[in-house]
Amino acid sequence: MPDFSLSVANALPQDAAAAVLAGRVWRPDRGGPAVVTIRDGQVIDVTAHFPTSRDLCESTDPAKALRAVEGEPLAPLAEVLANTPVDRRDRSRPWLLSPLDLQAVKAAGVTFAVSMLERVIEEKARGNPAAAATIRAEIGKLIGDDLSKLKPGSPEAMHLKEVLIKQGAWSQYLEVGIGPDAEIFTKAPPMSTVGSGADAGLHPASSWNNPEPEIVLIVASDGRIVGATLGNDVNLRDVEGRSALLLGKAKDNNAAAAVGPFIRFFDDGFTLDHIRRTTVTLTVEGEDGFRLDGSSSIARISRDPADLAAQMIGPHHQYPDGAALYLGTMFAPIKDRDSAGGGFTHKYGDIVTIAAPELGSLVNRMKRTDACEPWTYGASHLMRHLAKRGLL
Repeated sequence: MPDFSLSVANALPQDAAAAVLAGRVWRPDRGGPAVVTIRDGQVIDVTAHFPTSRDLCESTDPAKALRAVEGEPLAPLAEVLANTPVDRRDRSRPWLLSPLDLQAVKAAGVTFAVSMLERVIEEKARGNPAAAATIRAEIGKLIGDDLSKLKPGSPEAMHLKEVLIKQGAWSQYLEVGIGPDAEIFTKAPPMSTVGSGADAGLHPASSWNNPEPEIVLIVASDGRIVGATLGNDVNLRDVEGRSALLLGKAKDNNAAAAVGPFIRFFDDGFTLDHIRRTTVTLTVEGEDGFRLDGSSSIARISRDPADLAAQMIGPHHQYPDGAALYLGTMFAPIKDRDSAGGGFTHKYGDIVTIAAPELGSLVNRMKRTDACEPWTYGASHLMRHLAKRGLL
């Protein structure tokens, strides 16, 4: 059986002493969530200064603002992490939540050449994994597998588009992959994301699905990128492959948006350039002994993270509570799991670990969406809780 536990060493960045981190925990003694920071291995409640994660992210300088407050010592981080998985949770003690609350949860799709090709394959395979290998080879012959130097929307990209149209190989996924407009979609409603140590949801209607290890940008309502965290943009490949109009069903399901473990805010020692250079790693460990390892290098992204954020928010799209933006992934697993040519799909009980040196590790166990904890705590509940605490 794979180990489903959280450790301080894995949850925190490698340079944890220098990192300014924010998260959320559930406080049973308060009957609701608390905004916290991590200092010297201790969880510090700063809700009295920042009632919501959104409020902290909207600060002029969140890292500076968070450093300046004292807060209430709550518990050792090790204890909170150990108490987070639902099947070993003591509900009288705090446990970790997603670091997001009121922010819009958005995602950019088809931002890497490799994942772009896999989306084209999904479309042409019509959700049939058995046909994917043959189609993958055919598409590779036409356009290759290294489009990393091709700038979306450039004259060179538009020329490639013309060539592919003439050969009957054009796809809506190539349109957003190399065309001028990025694919930006709503991944999940505010308040619905799950954190590290939570079960993540797979809709039982899907038999071909995969994790998507990603960086998640934290963007304030005025468009400033103020920090980053990790995310798993769980994807149902067969559902989206049947029709792109089923994107909502493929992406937005109970517990299918995992984020965490903490937001790391930008400061002098951690900037967007660090994100541009980082590599996100993925490990999937199954109860059947299967193991999958992969990685996604942000340096190979087709669209710069700042450009993606600018396409998400601005004069034509406003998010008063800010937004979290999944940047997409270059990792599309094709390793056979059960049979030759069958490719990869999840099994219930898989442990998925997504990590980056600057951000720690996001760990989730895959379950049916109806077997995960139901989403019952929304924005209205949060507002009532904060009003009861006198924090509104």
